[in-house]
Amino acid sequence: MDIIEIDRETLRKLQIKELESLVFFKDFCEENDLKFFLLGGCVIGALRHKGFIPWDDDIDIIMPRDDYERMLEIANGNTFDNRFLFLKTDGEKIFTGNTFATLTDISATMIKENQQDIDIPHGIVTDIFPIDGCPDSKIKRYMQFYHTMMYSLFITEYVPTKHGGAISAVSKILLSLFKSRKKRTAIWQHHEKKMKMYDFYSHKNSTELCAGPYYMRKVYPQSAFDKAVYKDFEGLSMPLPQGYDIYLKTAFGDYMELPPKDKQVPHHDLVKLDLEKPCME
Repeated sequence: MDIIEIDRETLRKLQIKELESLVFFKDFCEENDLKFFLLGGCVIGALRHKGFIPWDDDIDIIMPRDDYERMLEIANGNTFDNRFLFLKTDGEKIFTGNTFATLTDISATMIKENQQDIDIPHGIVTDIFPIDGCPDSKIKRYMQFYHTMMYSLFITEYVPTKHGGAISAVSKILLSLFKSRKKRTAIWQHHEKKMKMYDFYSHKNSTELCAGPYYMRKVYPQSAFDKAVYKDFEGLSMPLPQGYDIYLKTAFGDYMELPPKDKQVPHHDLVKLDLEKPCME
């Protein structure tokens, strides 16, 4: 299927639909004593626009690793309100092509270009990322990055194309050497265990390990994500990391400055979007 263009009216309807997922997720976390924060463009949107960045097409969330894994345990593959489903590649039945978990609203249909051949419920997706401890030692940090790259390659089974020819070439070789899903699962599970061995609360710094190579390299003070401050997001009170300023400056630079017009576009390539029709499970 070809990539479709989304006009601003449709994009706004998508954002309103995504807010319903955010409200459900906040209630779910409060009921289960789980800590979470808005992430990325949602934090910028809350500060700069008091809601979505006008051209943003998704909601991103981040959780300390312990809360993230408890969330998945509590969810346990169940569907909530006949509508919301937590998904993460598990090495058994579920393969999502993502390094992170998602909350999927199956009351609508949204298919991303890079996932159109994957057998999962293609609903409206909220991305949920863990944040991990970052070791002080440069050697240990290097090894953490190595394990993260290996985890990312084998859990997504995707050859990166935007990070240099050498990385792409090595990735192709590694995937060609280990072709079975069972073997690839064993590899990513090994590297996941190694990369997340640094407890979030026991280290002075933290890092995003499931958010792509650019963000994997970023290091933030652990205190930035230790507590929440609440800001207006589309008329809702939502948690931002208390150190949002240092987090955003580290990740994005001058986050209050608008990007050039040609960059003010949705960043996901979609091949189908139907906000009224439930996705086919």
